[in-house]
Amino acid sequence: MDIIFLGGLEIKTIIGIYAWERETKQTIVLDIEMGFDIQAAAASDDIVDTLDYKAVSKRIITFVEASEFFLVEKLISEIANIILTEFKVPWVKINLNKKGAIRGASDVGIIIERGAK
Repeated sequence: MDIIFLGGLEIKTIIGIYAWERETKQTIVLDIEMGFDIQAAAASDDIVDTLDYKAVSKRIITFVEASEFFLVEKLISEIANIILTEFKVPWVKINLNKKGAIRGASDVGIIIERGAK
């Protein structure tokens, strides 16, 4: 399985359970790996034969910026679902980093792997 990835995708959104978090956008950082067979694109040299990572990033940015979830668990699950269903990838791994969420820690977050159903 080949992997197409997006690294360090920073997006501002409302996320969190505390009152101040509901009023102030915070930056999350996403690292996304998507399983995709690139052989057809390698042979044709045509974007229609591959996973358009620009389209994926635009869709995820639009979704995350508009979201207002309480838990990062919900947000990351919804992101995975979008990638798996809308972009027809068989597998995705996402690292969601909510920088600065814990005093004394530079990074905190969740990593998930999901496969298409």
